[in-house]
Parts: sequence; C-alpha cells; structure tokens
Amino acid sequence: MSEPNFWEDNEKAQAVLQRNKALKETLEDFENVENELEEVNVMIELCIEENDITLEKEIETLVQKLYLRLEDMKIKTLLSGEYDKNNAILSIHAGSGGLDAQDWAKMLLRMYDRWAEKKGYKFSMLDLIADPEAGIKSATILVEGINAYGYLKGEKGVHRIVRISPFDSSGKRHTSFASVDVIPELDDDINIDINPSDLKIDTYRASGAGGQHVNKTESAIRITHIPTGIVVQCQNQRSQHANKDTAMKMLMAKLIELKELENKEKIEDIQGEYTQITWGSQIRSYVFNPYNLVKDHRTNAEIGNIQSVMDGNIDLFINEYLKHIKK
Repeated sequence: MSEPNFWEDNEKAQAVLQRNKALKETLEDFENVENELEEVNVMIELCIEENDITLEKEIETLVQKLYLRLEDMKIKTLLSGEYDKNNAILSIHAGSGGLDAQDWAKMLLRMYDRWAEKKGYKFSMLDLIADPEAGIKSATILVEGINAYGYLKGEKGVHRIVRISPFDSSGKRHTSFASVDVIPELDDDINIDINPSDLKIDTYRASGAGGQHVNKTESAIRITHIPTGIVVQCQNQRSQHANKDTAMKMLMAKLIELKELENKEKIEDIQGEYTQITWGSQIRSYVFNPYNLVKDHRTNAEIGNIQSVMDGNIDLFINEYLKHIKK
C-alpha cells in the first residue's frame, strides 16, 4: 500500500484494501477473545479469593459473551472455499402461488436486506421486476462485504411460506414458494472462455426507480447462454455497457459453478438446461399459521420467533449449514 504506483490500478488497490481490512478484523477478533478470557479469569480469581458469590452472575454474563465471540470465530474458519471471501450476487424469484408468491419474494428481499445491514454489508439492486398489483416477480442484488458469498451460499434453494393469505377474502391458509440463487461476484482477473456465438443478447428498457433515464433508453441487458439455458440480466446502471459488464460477470460465475458441479474440463462440453433449483425441494419452511416456526430441512435448525427471522436474524441457519457441510 505504500508503493508509489499503488493507486494506478484502482480495482486492484480496492482488493488489497479489502484483504487488509479482513486481516485486521481477524487479528482484532483474536485480541478481543484474549482480553475477554483474561477478564473472566480475573473475575473468577476475585470471586474465589473474596468468597463473593454475588460475582457469579457477572461471570456468567462474561462467559456467555466470550462463548458467542468464539462461536463467531469458529464459523469464520469454515469459510475456506475458493470464493467464500467474495461479494455475493443474490437472486430471488417468485414461484408457484400467484400474488402470494410475489409478496413472499418481496418479504425475502426485505429479510436479506435487514441481514446485510446487521452485518455492515452494502446491499445494491442489480435488477428488479416488480408487479403492479403486489410484490415482486424477481430481484437480483449485489451484497458487498468480506465473506458475503461464504455466508449466503447456503441460502440457495426453495423457500416455502405457509400463512393465511392476505389476498384471499375467505381467510384460507396458503402455501407459496420462492427460489433463491447465490453466486460469487468474480474478480476481473478470473476469466472463462465463452464463444460469442453461444450468446443471445437482448436490450430492453429498464423499469423501476432510476430517475429520468429509466424507460427512455434500452440500457438494460439480458444475456442468454444458449448451450446451458442460463439467463442473466442487469438494469442498475445508466450505461448499457456497464450493465453488460455486470451481466457477463454473473454469467461467468454461473458457468464456473456449473462446471464445478458437472466436473467438466471445458464449458463447451456442457449441454442441456441449467436447472439448479426444482420446486418441491424446499430447503426451509416459514410457517406463520397455525403456529410460528422457521425450520431448515437440511440441518433441522429451527426458530419459533418468526418475526425476528423476517427482520434478518438468520445467522443460526447460516451457521448451522456451514457446520453441516464441513462434517
């Protein structure tokens, strides 16, 4: 960072700064644990020497705080995947269930927004297709922060909601679905050979918030990778060129993920439809009625306080999934 030409390559400089921040946070975590452990030991010694049982409650509180900090550090050691440290691109799609599913997709969008805020991550909309009647049909978000992909990768799958439908005048209970897909944002130095003839690129007018520019020019981009059927789109930038760059990054991340899943040497060898998520294979259920419960079907982790979960408190599910895949 002290080199004279450090800022000549801004993107590389930002990557170094992010890495530096991550290392500093790791050291700070360790130092905080050391200090808190020393404080607990001092309190225990004082309690024994003074024979003062009134200190027990304070010691219990300190131990619980130390335990939670250690658990957080242990979880971070599980983030050892090649792309775990990267930013995450998260996509939400309403599934079967009509307006209920679209409303559910919007609720999930809010949940991840709240989670990112608690983590101190930046939450930026890349693409949004809202419905004029209710909810959203789909949304794609860039979540920026150290280990964003590592934490969010386990959210990929089908999310099911069971509740009394606000769109049903008879007050019947409905089950709706939404799918979540998560891919890492790739660094510019990561590249993959893509045959231009395999791409179908469409432009269209952006929709939603964006000022006077929105709906006046066809700046939004949709790219279809014909051999695999992968479709990515982006409309968050004013420039069509910038939208295309972002969409290509998303496509490369999906192709790399697919190549790893299929264990193929060359992308051109991969044919057939790209189907990561199938309806009916939900990873998590959110039950609002006849009782309150959120349960992850992979780890059996569950929380009864459903409002807390919808407010972004999903770390239990994230952490249990990371432990589960490392067993």
